[in-house]
Amino acid sequence: MIFNSLEFAIFLPVIFILYWYVFNKNLKHQNLLILASSYLFYGWWDWRFLSLIIFSTVADYLIGLALIKKENQNTRKVLLWTSILVNLGFLGFFKYYNFFLDNFVSAFTFFGSELNANSLNIILPVGISFYTFQTLSYSIDVYKRKLEPEQDFVAFAAFVSFFPQLVAGPIERATNLLPQFPVKRKFNYNKAVDGLRQILWGLFKKVVIADNCAEFANMIFNGSENYSGSMLVLGALFFTFQIYGDFSGYSDIAIGTARLFGFNLKRNFAYPYFSRDIAEFWRRWHISLSTWFRDYLYIPLGGSRGGTSMKIRNTFIIFIVSGFWHGANWTFIVWGALNAIYFLPLLLTNNNRNNLEVVAKGKMLPSVKELISMLTTFLLTVLAWIFFRAENLTHALTYISDIFSSSLFTMPEFDRYFGFKVVLIFVLLTFFLIIEWMGRENEYAIEGLKVKMNKRVYRWSFYLIIWSFIFIFSGNEQEFIYFQF
Repeated sequence: MIFNSLEFAIFLPVIFILYWYVFNKNLKHQNLLILASSYLFYGWWDWRFLSLIIFSTVADYLIGLALIKKENQNTRKVLLWTSILVNLGFLGFFKYYNFFLDNFVSAFTFFGSELNANSLNIILPVGISFYTFQTLSYSIDVYKRKLEPEQDFVAFAAFVSFFPQLVAGPIERATNLLPQFPVKRKFNYNKAVDGLRQILWGLFKKVVIADNCAEFANMIFNGSENYSGSMLVLGALFFTFQIYGDFSGYSDIAIGTARLFGFNLKRNFAYPYFSRDIAEFWRRWHISLSTWFRDYLYIPLGGSRGGTSMKIRNTFIIFIVSGFWHGANWTFIVWGALNAIYFLPLLLTNNNRNNLEVVAKGKMLPSVKELISMLTTFLLTVLAWIFFRAENLTHALTYISDIFSSSLFTMPEFDRYFGFKVVLIFVLLTFFLIIEWMGRENEYAIEGLKVKMNKRVYRWSFYLIIWSFIFIFSGNEQEFIYFQF
């Protein structure tokens, strides 16, 4: 079940009505409804994978209870490492088994030895990278005594499997989301309306921006050898907006949906393409993952407190692991390493904490310096996304090489139909970027619409335009990119 599907359009209002009008008098019943709904939502893809999330839930629940009872530090470490090995063991097998096997065989072949090993036809469970990290945060925080273990199994299981953010985030911390389950929730009209508004903008990002860009990004990347350099540039640009519209759109829908049920999820995107340097970009892109690696990997490794060599080592570790988290392919590792190279000059010159506030705050337009910085950062990001999207390293390097050929300066060639669609997409992207720019000081782009459009007729006219766009482009239903991670 995906957010932009008819099934979800039926599922959400039914659960909403049951939650607030049938089970509203009993908190435990509400949590049980969330748990059952989440398992239904997740099992819609493949009910067999419910066993994995249930096993992980039971294991971490029991480990959490055991951690608080044990005072012996060695015993507590064993319990923590049991949680880590169980969770990462599942993730490693389903996501990385064939990757490591294939590279192991290739290494033997390179040195002149033949090794016969068969790959397995493994299906990657949807969302395993997300809920694995979510449960790990719980075990680690209980171990560090930052969090009391949850005694109520239903509340804990609902936290692990909370359907709005289960399959593609945001990756919630136990310290933020878990304490919201044992607390009585009352319906808040303004909060619900705000949630619907964010869902609307998320659907626009996904259906109108991401899915339209995907049509041409897929066409150009899948047949890149047949296109000119200028067309390849267009393909990279389309993918750049596809992945942002797709992933941030999912996060907006997830956060908005959670608000409908009285929950607050962490922000996951903060207008990353308006960043003035790569450090700012990574503070604004997939925030829940970036901060997870910062708190649970980068800081324990020493962060930036050591000498130059330690700073360089830790920076490469954090970015390469982040790249590898996305998938079992060398393209993701190179993508992570490339971002580390982008980031290092800022870190080594102590400029990685510049630009903490949104660009041109309180102003209509950025300065010339800010505009140049934004464009430079954006172009570096576009280049890195080529590795992320390519099928393999050879494809990525060939793609980049073909961009910087003499055909870069030729006009892109489309037939009349595709030419019209490309123009339409650029019109939609222009509209989208204007709205994002105007709303960049808000949590999401149209959050402050009530202030900017104080007359209801203007606001509802704008909502109608957005709904019309969504309705017109809703026929091409596509899964979210991050479902594969």
